[in-house]
Amino acid sequence: MFGFDIGYIVIAGAFGLISMLVSNRLKSKFKHYSKVHLRNGMSGAEIAEKMLADHGIRDVKVVSTPGMLTDHYNPANKTVNLSEGVYSQRNASAAAVAAHECGHAVQHAQAYSWLQMRSKLVPVLSVTSRFSMWVIFGGLALMSTTAIGGGIGATIAWAGVGLYGIGTLFSFVTLPVEYDASNRALAWLKNKNMVSQQEYAGAEDALKWAARTYVVAAIGALATLLYFAMRVASRD
Repeated sequence: MFGFDIGYIVIAGAFGLISMLVSNRLKSKFKHYSKVHLRNGMSGAEIAEKMLADHGIRDVKVVSTPGMLTDHYNPANKTVNLSEGVYSQRNASAAAVAAHECGHAVQHAQAYSWLQMRSKLVPVLSVTSRFSMWVIFGGLALMSTTAIGGGIGATIAWAGVGLYGIGTLFSFVTLPVEYDASNRALAWLKNKNMVSQQEYAGAEDALKWAARTYVVAAIGALATLLYFAMRVASRD
């Protein structure tokens, strides 16, 4: 178990560091582009409401939520939740985030397949994310005991790997969902002449860095999954 723990700690630590660096870069980008004020003078909330209206979406509300970069679309109650810094601000960062979250609302309205798949995985993920690690570690512990315990342990450990695999699948399904939402946002901002060239460049750059946080998370999940699978296979 000691070797397993060290390997897992190394992987988790490495991707944790990468994630932190990308996250810090993202915050830096949003802070920088928050200084690029929109020529149309619209706030993030107004940007969101207009994008929804332009897509014929009348049953989604735009609301303010506490925190920084806590923006999200909630398909359950059909709300675009914008952080305080986005809801009322009138800059390129706010426009990018507001339009991106509305991109998710458009996906929902148009039954975008990847979003539907991710939504179906959410209830399962709430269970697997809590128990997968315990199941893997428990199985490996049993595999270190008697032959009988080892056989049962292998089955339990592989079950844990399967559970963790669901979380990994979720991370990869999230990628097209996020990239598509950004593409919809940028296309709308450009086609409707909502932003100038400078403002558009800032919005595009900010959304690229936001997407990279999901890429790092997905690669990290895959690396951990493969590590678990190899460790279990080597003891099976």
